[in-house]
Amino acid sequence: MKTIKLTASDFNNENKFIGDKSILSHNGNLEINENLGCVFFDFLNIQGYIYAKAGSGIESGWGIESGSGIKAGLGIKAGSGIKAGLRIEAGSGIKAGWGIKAGSGIKAGLRIEAGWGIESGSGIKAGLGIKAGLGIKAGSGIEAGWGIEAGLSINCKLTLFAELRIFAGLCIWKKPSENEMLIQCGKLEKGEVCFGNLKEIGLPKNEKPLEIKESINTIELDGKRYEIREIK
Repeated sequence: MKTIKLTASDFNNENKFIGDKSILSHNGNLEINENLGCVFFDFLNIQGYIYAKAGSGIESGWGIESGSGIKAGLGIKAGSGIKAGLRIEAGSGIKAGWGIKAGSGIKAGLRIEAGWGIESGSGIKAGLGIKAGLGIKAGSGIEAGWGIEAGLSINCKLTLFAELRIFAGLCIWKKPSENEMLIQCGKLEKGEVCFGNLKEIGLPKNEKPLEIKESINTIELDGKRYEIREIK
C-alpha cells in the first residue's frame, strides 16, 4: 500500500487540512508528522493504517475509519464514529460522538468516551475513565484508572478493573432490562459496583504447557557419526 505523509504545509494556521481532498478517502496508509498538535479533517476513510506521530493528534468533524489500526501521539476525536480493523491507541484521550469499535484493542492514556457503544475484539484500557452512552464490550479485559460508566451493559471475558466505581444500565431514555444492567466479566479484579448486576463467569483455565519431547538418534555416513535431534 502507498503511504501518504502529511507535514505542517498540509494544514493552515488553525491546523485544518488544506491539502488534496482525495487523501481523505485513500486506499493506502496515512502518516501525520510529529509535533503538529491536534490536526483537523472533515472525515477520514483510510484503507490502511492511520498514524499521527508523537506530539500530533487527530480530530474529524465526521468519522474516522481505518482498515488497519489508528494510532496518535496525542488524542483521537470524531464527531461521529471511530472504527479500526485492528487497534486504536492514543497517547491522551479517545472520544467519539457515536461509537468506537476496534478489531483488536483500544487504549488511551487518558479518557475513552463514546456517545454510543464501545466495542473491542481484545482489551479496553484507559488511564482515566471509560464512558459509553450504550454498552461496553471487550473480547478480553477492561481496565480504567478512574471509573467505568455505561448506559447499558458491560461485558468482558477476562478481568474487569476500575480504580473507583462501576455503573451499568444508566440509560435515561428507557427503563433498562436485567440484561441491559448486566456487568459480566471473568473476574472483578477491582472496583465498586454502584449500579448494575455483577455476574462473574470465571476466568478460562490456563492452557496446558506445551510438552516438548526430544529424541537423539545417531547415524553414520562415510565413516563419520552424526547426531540427529528430533523434536516432537
